[in-house]
Amino acid sequence: MTKETKGIYDARELGTPKMLILGLQHLFAMFGATVLVPIITGLSVSVTLLFAGLATLFMHLVTNGKVPVFLGSSFAFLGGYATIKAVGMDAGYSEATSLAYACVGISCAGLVYLILAFICKVAGSKRVMTFFPPVVTGPIIIAIGLTLAPSALNNCATNWPIALVAIAVVIIANIWGRGMIKIIPILLGVVASYMVAAFTGNVDFTAVKEAAWIGVPIRWESAGLSVFTGGNTDWGLILTSIITIVPIAFATMMEHIGDISAIGGTVNRNYIEDPGLHRTLIGDGVGTAVAAMFGAPANTTYGENTGVLALTKVYDPKVVRFAAVYAIILSFSPKFAGIIEAMPAATIGGVSIILYGMISAIGIRNMVENKTNFQESRNVIIAALIIGLAIGINFSTALGCVYDGATTIAGGISFNIGSMSVKLSGLAVASIVGILLNAILPGRDSDFGDNPNETLASSLGKY
Repeated sequence: MTKETKGIYDARELGTPKMLILGLQHLFAMFGATVLVPIITGLSVSVTLLFAGLATLFMHLVTNGKVPVFLGSSFAFLGGYATIKAVGMDAGYSEATSLAYACVGISCAGLVYLILAFICKVAGSKRVMTFFPPVVTGPIIIAIGLTLAPSALNNCATNWPIALVAIAVVIIANIWGRGMIKIIPILLGVVASYMVAAFTGNVDFTAVKEAAWIGVPIRWESAGLSVFTGGNTDWGLILTSIITIVPIAFATMMEHIGDISAIGGTVNRNYIEDPGLHRTLIGDGVGTAVAAMFGAPANTTYGENTGVLALTKVYDPKVVRFAAVYAIILSFSPKFAGIIEAMPAATIGGVSIILYGMISAIGIRNMVENKTNFQESRNVIIAALIIGLAIGINFSTALGCVYDGATTIAGGISFNIGSMSVKLSGLAVASIVGILLNAILPGRDSDFGDNPNETLASSLGKY
């Protein structure tokens, strides 16, 4: 047994009972962040858990069971969901229908992964990634966090003491926690704040009492496919959703490459070469595209589970597959989903204010660790325009931003294509402008390094 294979064989020697327990540890690691995305967006918790499990199993299938990776909900697309939900509701659609249109854009973003997988297979990763350097992806990530921050504060304002409990526990677990405690700060913050809210009478458990113990996760009338039923499909809103959300995929694909490299570094394997980056991109892309069709969030590789691998030194992918099966089993309990959905807004706000700030901080770290040169005027201009356009358009009253005291309708650039009305969000405009400027302006010297882990140090929404 060589040193580099030791972890894999150790897992097999543990036997099935201990591996089942290790699978539970992976479940707990991913759980807090994965269920938080549907709670924030309004999507179904049950469907989210179902497709997180299924996407993980598909990833293991397409990579020949070699990569110990878990696919959970991505926070990178939260801004896209919020924007399309606001546009749809402003056009007179319900929240559920507006979210269904956002899911169309998410599905198309997943398909972009497949295009990149094909190009990487044919032309090689290095050539493709030069078009999406940190000077582009970093400011996009920063803008995502900044545009979401006001909604977190609005939720905190519903009950600041409960929100502060969540904030305090996340900070304590993240800074002073050891072992597993340090890996699941979001989950611990949610649980602690939720318990305080429940004991102080700030949680309504009526829906939980009425929910069945066992049920089918997918309700077809609320699935993403409902956009194309009934003969009243709004193609303008679909196009708006695609143009708004797909550019975000360019940042999350960088995230994917960094994560796969980080997992490889943890277990001493080069997964970029074997089973190949194109295979992991296919697993992530198909998982996201299919999940969104049924009303689940976009999926992404989870750093928490990489932390569990490093903590336990057990690298057998079978352990992660157990966690995927657990997630699927939980998705069939409406009562369990009801408990999650009854979570107070203040609890969500408390963990979200840290989460959104960390998203922006990761964008900064992306540029710092990759030594983005801001003495170059071209880099300053690209970053400035991305952040300025994303934030400026989103909150510009001249471009349609409206705040009614409870919800915010983001600004955007609207135009017509034939009979279709299309609205570009600030993030979409900023992403497109940034990518084009990077390709056009002279002086581009960024390179996709020999170590892809240097391209993006960490993922979004995995703390």
